[in-house]
Amino acid sequence: MLSAMGELNFGVGMQVVGGAVVRFLGDELEVLCALRPAGGNIGGMWEFVGGKIEPGETPEQALVREVEEEVGAIVQPKYVLAQTTMEYPRGPITLTTYYCELISGEPIATEHEELRWLPISQLRTLNWAPLDIEAVKALENISLASA
Repeated sequence: MLSAMGELNFGVGMQVVGGAVVRFLGDELEVLCALRPAGGNIGGMWEFVGGKIEPGETPEQALVREVEEEVGAIVQPKYVLAQTTMEYPRGPITLTTYYCELISGEPIATEHEELRWLPISQLRTLNWAPLDIEAVKALENISLASA
C-alpha cells in the first residue's frame, strides 16, 4: 500500500484502521464524517469510519470489512493518509487512516449517531477525535495541493 509517510507501524498495541471515504459531488470532493455515540472517552466526537484489524486480516481488508459492517457501503482503500499512536488507559492504540473511494452503496448510520458528507474545507468545523486529527490535516494538505 502506498504511503507518503514512509515506514508504517503495525506492531505495538491495538491496531485500528479508518477510512476517509470520499466522493465527488459535481466538482467538489466530499468526505464522510461519522459522529460517535455519546459516552466513553470520545463519545460525541467525529471520526472516520473503521475499526479493529482482526487476526489474519491485512489493514486494507479490515477497513473494507469495517466500512461495510458499519455503514453498508463498499470502499476501495487507495493510500495511507496518516498513522497516529496515542496512549489510552488500556494501552496504546495505533490508527492508520486511508484515503478511500466510495465504490457502491449509500452510507447509513447504524453504529454512529450521524453521518455527514462535508467538503474538505469544512472538516475543521467538527470536533474530531484526537486520533483522527492528523488525517484531517492530511486531507487539507491534499486539498491545498490541488487548488
